[in-house]
Amino acid sequence: MKFMKLGSKPDSFQADGDNIRYVATELATDIIVNVGDVKFYLHKFPLLSKSAHLQKLVANTNEENNNEIYIQDIPGGPVAFEICAKFCYGMTVTLNAYNVVAARCAAGYLEMYETVEKGNLIYKIEVFLNTSIFRSWKDSIIVLQTTKSLLPWSEEIKVVSHCLDSIASKASIDTSKVDWSYTYNRKKLPSENGNDPHWNGVRKQQTVPQDWWVEDLCELHIDSYKRVLTTIKAKGGIPADVIGESLKAYAMRRLPGFSKGMVQCGDVLKNRSLVETIVWLLPTEKGSAPCSFLLMLLKAAILLECGEMGRRELMRRTGQQLEDATVTDLLIQTSPGEATIYDVNIVQNLVEEFVMQHRSAPRENEFQEIRSPRFVPEASKLMVAKLVDGYLAEIARDPYLPLSKFVDLAEMVSGFPRPSHDGLYRAIDMYLKEHPGISKNEKKRICRLMDCKKLSPEACMHAVQNERLPLRVVVQVLFFEQVRAATSSAGGSTPDLAGSVRALLPGGSHGSSRSATTNTEDEWDAVPTEEELKALKGELATLRLGAGGGGGRERSGNELNDGPKSNAENVAASKVKGLLMSKKIFSKLWLSKEKLGENSSSDTSESPGSANAEETKSTPSRRRRHSVS
Repeated sequence: MKFMKLGSKPDSFQADGDNIRYVATELATDIIVNVGDVKFYLHKFPLLSKSAHLQKLVANTNEENNNEIYIQDIPGGPVAFEICAKFCYGMTVTLNAYNVVAARCAAGYLEMYETVEKGNLIYKIEVFLNTSIFRSWKDSIIVLQTTKSLLPWSEEIKVVSHCLDSIASKASIDTSKVDWSYTYNRKKLPSENGNDPHWNGVRKQQTVPQDWWVEDLCELHIDSYKRVLTTIKAKGGIPADVIGESLKAYAMRRLPGFSKGMVQCGDVLKNRSLVETIVWLLPTEKGSAPCSFLLMLLKAAILLECGEMGRRELMRRTGQQLEDATVTDLLIQTSPGEATIYDVNIVQNLVEEFVMQHRSAPRENEFQEIRSPRFVPEASKLMVAKLVDGYLAEIARDPYLPLSKFVDLAEMVSGFPRPSHDGLYRAIDMYLKEHPGISKNEKKRICRLMDCKKLSPEACMHAVQNERLPLRVVVQVLFFEQVRAATSSAGGSTPDLAGSVRALLPGGSHGSSRSATTNTEDEWDAVPTEEELKALKGELATLRLGAGGGGGRERSGNELNDGPKSNAENVAASKVKGLLMSKKIFSKLWLSKEKLGENSSSDTSESPGSANAEETKSTPSRRRRHSVS
């Protein structure tokens, strides 16, 4: 910290209690100066020789035969006046960043100009400010902090404007020219701290990060911070993402609990003003602030009941980069008294904003799409679809979540490209688990969201044994997995399906549960008839025979055919080996549904024992099918 010493005489000011100050000297004092609630017993000559304002006051007191004057509105109060008085006496005074502005404002109030005496206090302080304080990074910040309590005098003498210009100029300077100390407690990149593992043996000079100035500005009050950041943005040269990082660091420092995703309701008005100011300062460029930070601001804005315009702006900005969010970021709790745990409406609005932004966004050129996948709309949609799937799985745990909110949010991303529906299946299964009392119509409605053909083998294995799913969905999942196995083994050609088997599928042989728009309630929940079951078993047996390969001779036991196989056949066989158990799985399904009262037919209600008995009566081709499984 820079400092300046004025005067050479020893300090002889002494105190008598808290409210009396006097000069210890042999000469008797001849004037009493009241500054606030403090009395100063001083001498007229040294004071009047340097202060034009005191000259006027003393002239008035002489007319009234009074040696006491009153100064109630001097900036800086008794402390600043004492500095000026000591300077008048020629006593040693030390000026630094903490007291120099108060001394300068008080000297201006007392009119300690060069016209009164050469080398007066105002001139000396101006030299100190221009040659030392404004050239120092940290001193400029400290001085700017002190100006708040000295308004409007600090504005009138242009100390504030000089501080703003000094701070903004240093923050905008090329980092290679930064040779002063600064505060930086965050983790630097390997290239920034000199620990890059890919160095070539030559130690590079430690580089200065672009956001080196961010933490020091967090010390400023919000009003001063706003003016500094506005000045920095006006000067240009600072990337928008660095501005965003500065706003994030300031919010973390100034908002209690903000780093934990919540704001402690202390001074609500102060915190509300702070959040609204940060939102106002956000750069207009997309991606300038992390999506997680925007969502944290949105949570704070909702909790603090900030203005509607600020909340809409946050939602608009967040919707632009929703693909960068995480499920945890989206878990915004509802206000006290609401039935549900999380505010699903906000997430719906964010997804809607995302869709609107991408509809109106211009298409990037092909080269940029290849080099920067984040700018490809399809890639962004895929990420948002996965994000919504994960969010649905979390909110599905809420026992008070209406089905309509779940379905409406899922349908908003139903048209997004998604190679896998495993995440959506997990969310649906979680909802069915936490809401066992939903009706058949509601169960049918939620299951239509899922495309059975887009489930992974692992998800299929879970689904076919999932008692919470409607039976028709289980049949579809199992069948499409068998079709996929057969298609893989047959080189991509899909075998024709019997009409009785296609009748079990809502949209034909290649349909999905989402296309089941004409099925009745009984088609979703009733057990297939004996003829349909036999047709399905026969068709699955045909698919397995195709997968296993024909023309080969059998081995004893459970071994595969001896005939030569291609690599593709071996891979296909290994992938579906654990899935070729449809007869046993169906037997368990029929049995479980019969126990629930949904099937009264004894012919289709097979126990594991009866299934084994039937295996012993099956044809050689059926025995070969079960030897594969």
